[in-house]
Amino acid sequence: MRFGWRAISGPAATAATLLLAMLLERAITLPSPAPLFICIVALAGALSGVASAMVTAAAAVIGAALLFLDRHGVDQHGFSYAAADLIRLGLLAVTAALTAAVTGLMRERLLGTFAAERRSHASAARLSAALDQVDIGIVLLDAETRAEFINRAFRDYFAVPDEIADGKPPFIALMYHGRDTGAFELPEEELGTFIAQRMEMVRTGDATPINIALRTGEVLRFVCTALPDGGRMLSYTPVTDLVRHTDAPARADYYRSLRDPTGRRLIRYLRVAE
Repeated sequence: MRFGWRAISGPAATAATLLLAMLLERAITLPSPAPLFICIVALAGALSGVASAMVTAAAAVIGAALLFLDRHGVDQHGFSYAAADLIRLGLLAVTAALTAAVTGLMRERLLGTFAAERRSHASAARLSAALDQVDIGIVLLDAETRAEFINRAFRDYFAVPDEIADGKPPFIALMYHGRDTGAFELPEEELGTFIAQRMEMVRTGDATPINIALRTGEVLRFVCTALPDGGRMLSYTPVTDLVRHTDAPARADYYRSLRDPTGRRLIRYLRVAE
């Protein structure tokens, strides 16, 4: 048990309550302070754990014994306790000990749960940051096909604003967004069928990979993976080079440039490839 204001608050409150009760007893008749002692024991367990609560419980039993002694005084045979007082002390001891154990263990369990949640959140934050660094678009859907996570690559491929992506939109809304922004390299009359097919694949968890051509010239390989909790993981892997390798050699530089429309990574990648 670490010493601090939390650890000593229970015994200190018990001692203060006992002294106040003894002072007031000289003027008026007070009811038994046992319920108040139990409340203090529970508070000590919640603040500092089992050890502090047990010390507080012991102090409460000793305090109640002193209070009964103060009421009855000392006769020629020594300490004078009535049978009813001994029964009350026994009940107080059992109740205080059980209260200390229960509240202290509940506190330990809650602290363990909070610590586990913090570790889980920290791991999720690191995983999210890592997925934002890859060039594969990742979307995690819950069982109702709402997007719980959308990484940076997917947002860039389909020009999804952060305010929309962070709002956990349904997958159908993401498909309509891609249609409305002209992201897909498809005739307008085929977009309805294309979206319906993608929704059916997600609904059934069909893992058949398909290629999706974008207006920018990039080609993404779409794969839907069913998750144990009923959700889905959607991956969009760039496969432009694999799909375009049979195109006319004269347009090779053009297709290479499509991999990085801004040109920021083109020169470095070309040097590595050559």
